[in-house]
Amino acid sequence: MNDILEQALLYDFYGELLNAHQKEIYEQFVLEDLSLSEIAADAGISRQGVHDLVKRCQKTLEGYEQKLHLVERFLSIKRNVEEINVVLSEYEKNGQQPEEMAARIRKISDLIIEEL
Repeated sequence: MNDILEQALLYDFYGELLNAHQKEIYEQFVLEDLSLSEIAADAGISRQGVHDLVKRCQKTLEGYEQKLHLVERFLSIKRNVEEINVVLSEYEKNGQQPEEMAARIRKISDLIIEEL
């Protein structure tokens, strides 16, 4: 997965667990794509201080993911829903038998339920 996308997803799921200062700095770096120097000037801290804070936040967010697996589950469910859409598209294009389509969708929905 793209590193920026991964950081954004981790922040979406776990960002509220960071303190206000961490959230502000991390948002500026990851979501607003500001440079370390720009953030440092705005926050009144050193460029190295911003770098260290961003790295600590990243490690913290990754630690939450290792324990809770929310992003992993989200991506798995998203893939399964995409697969359902593929099955439905095949049905619409090829006139697949309704029983076969229902069985495939049921199998995928069972996977989704297991993830939850």
